[in-house]
Amino acid sequence: MRNFDFAPLYRSAIGFDRLAQLFDDAQRSDTASNYPPYNIELIAEDKYAITMAVAGFSREELEIESERDTLKVVGRRHKDESQKNYLHRGIAARDFEHRFRLADHVKVVGARLDNGLLHIELVREIPEAYKPRRILIDGDNLQLVEAQHAA
Repeated sequence: MRNFDFAPLYRSAIGFDRLAQLFDDAQRSDTASNYPPYNIELIAEDKYAITMAVAGFSREELEIESERDTLKVVGRRHKDESQKNYLHRGIAARDFEHRFRLADHVKVVGARLDNGLLHIELVREIPEAYKPRRILIDGDNLQLVEAQHAA
């Protein structure tokens, strides 16, 4: 495992102190289970989709929770009381919990279960206050001067 020096980044960037934590989380998740398999897709500039293969899970056995910067998907199978005698068991029947780290202003807008695939739709909605805006130099004084000339 390799350690990264973030000192140069901290000299010129403000508010990226969580970056080291994100890298640590990513390295830890490399050793985590890849069950169930999933895809993350960029649909448009600010639209994303996560598709998870959850064959055998019903809607009641799946839970999606979004809190702050984390999306959690949990699958808990109801215990099958009947004793089945499998000759081969290739379909996984285990519970899972998977967490996704969400960037700022990304939120879940919908989810659906279709043919054993769980589709989760996400969108980044940047508030007006965070969108770029032009700042006039001495703008307030200029407006005051223009108002005095008009009078």
